[in-house]
Amino acid sequence: MTFEEIMEHLAQFGSEQTKKTFLRHGAQEPLYGVKVGDLKKLVKVVKKDRELALALYASGNTDAMYLAGLSIDPKTMTKDELQLWARQAYWYMLTEYTVAGVAAESSSALELAREWLQSPNELLATCGWSTYANYISVTPDEKLDLHEIAGLLEQVRTTIHTERNRVRYTMNSFVIIVGTYCEPLSKLAIEVAAEIGSVQVAVGQTACKVPLASAYIHKVEAMGRIGKKKKTCIC
Repeated sequence: MTFEEIMEHLAQFGSEQTKKTFLRHGAQEPLYGVKVGDLKKLVKVVKKDRELALALYASGNTDAMYLAGLSIDPKTMTKDELQLWARQAYWYMLTEYTVAGVAAESSSALELAREWLQSPNELLATCGWSTYANYISVTPDEKLDLHEIAGLLEQVRTTIHTERNRVRYTMNSFVIIVGTYCEPLSKLAIEVAAEIGSVQVAVGQTACKVPLASAYIHKVEAMGRIGKKKKTCIC
C-alpha cells in the first residue's frame, strides 16, 4: 500500500467528533480525527515498510504520525531519527505517547531520556520523563539504574509543583510508573507520591484529570501486580 493510499484510508476512518476532541487537547491541522482502534487496522500494512512509516511521520498529520509510531520497529530507529521525531512532535499525544513509546524500546532509550527530561523545552522535557517511565515499565529491575531513578524521584519530590504544566503531568506519571513497575523502589515512590499529593495541571477545555499517584499505586498494590512488567509500551 502506498503513502497516498494510507492517507486515503485515514481520511475515511476520521470523524469530526474525534477531530474536535483532538483539537481541544492541543492537536493542529492537518488531521482527520482517527481513533487509535482504527489506526491499528493499518499497522500490519505499514509495519512491512519502514520507509512508509517514516514518511507518514514526516507528513505532519497527527493521525499519520501516531500510526507511524504504532508501526515502526523501535530497534531500527537511530538516535538522530528519534531526535527528529521529538522535534517534530508538536503536542503531548505525540511527545508523551508516540515518540516516548518508540524511544523507550530503542537502543538510545536512556541516552535520550536523560537528555530530554532536563530540556528547557517543555514538550521535550515531557518526552524525556515519559520515555524514562516507559523504559522502566518494560525493563527488568536488575537492568535498571536504581540509584539514578531514586534521584529522579527526589527531583520530582522537590520540583514538581513549580515545574511547567505538562512536565508536572509526566513527573506525576513517572512516580506512578516507578511505584507500580519497579518493585525495589515502590516504597520510595509511595513516599514521594504521598508527599507531592494532588498535582494541578491545566488541561484546557477537556474532562481529563490528573491521577493521584498514591491512590493509583495502592490500587495496583492491592491487586498484587507491583513489579509486573509490560511486554511493550507502544499502544
